[in-house]
Amino acid sequence: MLRSGKNDFEPVLFSCHRNTAGLLALAKEYPGAALAVSGADGRGPGFAEFARSKTYFGREGLLCSIAECGADVVVNGIAGAAGLEPSLSVLEAGADLALANKETVVMAGELVFSVARRNKVRIIPVDSEHSAVFSLMEAHGRDRIAEILLTASGGPFRKKTQEELDRISPQEALNHPTWNMGPKITIDSATLANKGLEVIEAAELFGLDTGQIKVVVHPQSIVHSMARLKDGAVYAQLSRPDIRLPIHNALYYPATTPCSFGFLDFDSLTLEFEKPDHGRFPMLPLAYETSARGGMYPAVYNAANEVAVAAFTENRAGFSDIPRIVSSVLHSGWNFDAPFPGTDSAETLRAILETDRLAREKAENYILETIRC
Repeated sequence: MLRSGKNDFEPVLFSCHRNTAGLLALAKEYPGAALAVSGADGRGPGFAEFARSKTYFGREGLLCSIAECGADVVVNGIAGAAGLEPSLSVLEAGADLALANKETVVMAGELVFSVARRNKVRIIPVDSEHSAVFSLMEAHGRDRIAEILLTASGGPFRKKTQEELDRISPQEALNHPTWNMGPKITIDSATLANKGLEVIEAAELFGLDTGQIKVVVHPQSIVHSMARLKDGAVYAQLSRPDIRLPIHNALYYPATTPCSFGFLDFDSLTLEFEKPDHGRFPMLPLAYETSARGGMYPAVYNAANEVAVAAFTENRAGFSDIPRIVSSVLHSGWNFDAPFPGTDSAETLRAILETDRLAREKAENYILETIRC
């Protein structure tokens, strides 16, 4: 996209966590951009080549690089809760945020939108479903929409029985039928936790009640989301499953510019839809409960799920243990039915991160005390 739009964009910063080879390749192609390696301190023989470029190291280095790079728009594609603070750094730096890190909004929607308003910058969704809803709302107007329908591929196990789900291995769960994603998101797609997080995110992004957000399983991943207007008509955004299209749209927003990403051929196209099974995939109803409760509960859901997924990939928990872990942590007697504390951004962030830490601790304790693999 940067190559095809070389007259439209000037890259000022690239980052990675540990993929230093990929980062160095970008540095050679775009020598004027600064670099950030969040998962290393820059010591050791493997980092000699970075001396040729302005490079930041570690988590603090990443945050500093965002503050100093002078970007107009930043794409945040970090996976998990680790993406929250970089998102806040982008907004505080006065740049628009092209957001592919759903945890930013799940954990701290009220906070990030208040920071965006204060700095007069935009949050533009990059997840394919939320990008689709964003476009549909732009086209039809928020006031005309009665509900949105988020599509889900259903993951690789949508036809499995509960007994078969109990025996799923990490290797099987990492084989997604449609999208090429990292391990965490791929497993979340298999449990429908990814769709659960997207329900929570959609409520925050678009100011919707959970009752206005429906999930429909659509294995082909051609329809990315739909909007039902108050007159009953349903409008959909369709394209091939190509994440480059929502990234393109976010980078060029509010302009609409030509691109070939996601181009759809209707000569041979079959679309299927079905209702998700909440019994076999309880991460989805748990997300609806979490979203309805609000406050810090979404941060708890996210943290417990991250720990549960890690335990599953490490063979310390089974596939069906993931929702059990999350449910246990969610219902473990939290004392915060009120909204976020105070109005100070730093205070609120500290409270969110402390809740995240406690939820992870509770999840690990549940695994140690309850699960035997």
